[in-house]
Amino acid sequence: MLFVPGDSDKKLAKSAEVPADALILDLEDSVDPSAKAQARERVAAFLKRRHGRAVWVRVNAVDDPEHEADLASVVAARPDGIVLPKVRSPDDVVALADRLGSLERRGGAEPGATKILPIVTETAAGVFALGGYGRCGPRLAALTWGAEDLAVALGAAANVDERGEWLPPYQLARSLCLLAAAAAGVPALDTVCLDLHAEEALARQIAAARRDGFAGKLAIHPAQVDVINRTFRPHADEIAAARRVVAAFEVARGAGVVAVDGRMLDRPHLLRARRTLDVAAALAARDGA
Repeated sequence: MLFVPGDSDKKLAKSAEVPADALILDLEDSVDPSAKAQARERVAAFLKRRHGRAVWVRVNAVDDPEHEADLASVVAARPDGIVLPKVRSPDDVVALADRLGSLERRGGAEPGATKILPIVTETAAGVFALGGYGRCGPRLAALTWGAEDLAVALGAAANVDERGEWLPPYQLARSLCLLAAAAAGVPALDTVCLDLHAEEALARQIAAARRDGFAGKLAIHPAQVDVINRTFRPHADEIAAARRVVAAFEVARGAGVVAVDGRMLDRPHLLRARRTLDVAAALAARDGA
C-alpha cells in the first residue's frame, strides 16, 4: 500500500503508474494544515475516477478538527477504505464504523462497503488497548502500526538504531500489532521505512515482516514498491515445497504427521503450506498468469 500526498496533483497522477496493490491518499501528516481543504477536493476528484485497484484515504484522527470534514468529503466519493491514524482504542474504530454507515446511506453507497485500516500504535494508550479489535466488526480490514507518532508521544530522540533496526519500544509495538491482528482475525501490515536511501535496512525490514507473519507493508515512495512486491510474493521453491507438503498429507489420508524432505511435519505445517499456495494462486489470478 503506497502513501500518496493528497495535496499534490503531480504525485497523484504519478501514482497511477506504480504497481502497488493499493494507494493510500493522505489527508493527514503529509499535508500542511493550510492545504487540508484543497487536498480534500483533489482526493475526492481522484476517487471519482475509478482506477482499477483499491484506493484508500488516510483521514485525520478522530479528535482532530479536520476529521469530520475529511469524512464528509471523501466517503461520498466511495473510497475502498479509510486509514485511521492515532487510534486510542478499538472504540475509535467502532465510532468510525457507525459514522461511515450514516455517510454511506446519505451518499447512496453500498452499506458496509467502506473498510477501515487503523494505525494502532501511534499513541501510548493505543498500545495498551491492542487486545480488543475483535469487536470492531466486518469493516475492520487489517491492522497496521506506526513508530513516528509513538516516538513523539514518548519524547524519544530516535526510534531506530544506527543500523536502522527498531529500538525496544517499537519492537514491542510491532509485535503487539501482529498479535492483535491475529487475535482479531485480520491481516497485519508492517509500517513504513522512512529512510529512502537505506536500501539494506528496507530489505531487512521487508524480509523480517514476511518471515514474522505480516501480510504486506506500507510504502512512502514508489521506489519501495517493487522490492516489497518481490519479497512478499512466494518464490518458486516455496511453492514447490508447499505442494509437496499438501501432497504428502493427501497421500497419507487421516495421518496427523508425515515425513517431507527429511522432516516430520504436522497440521500447522499443512496450514502454512496451504496459505502459501493460496497467496500464490491469488497473485497469479490477479496478474492473469
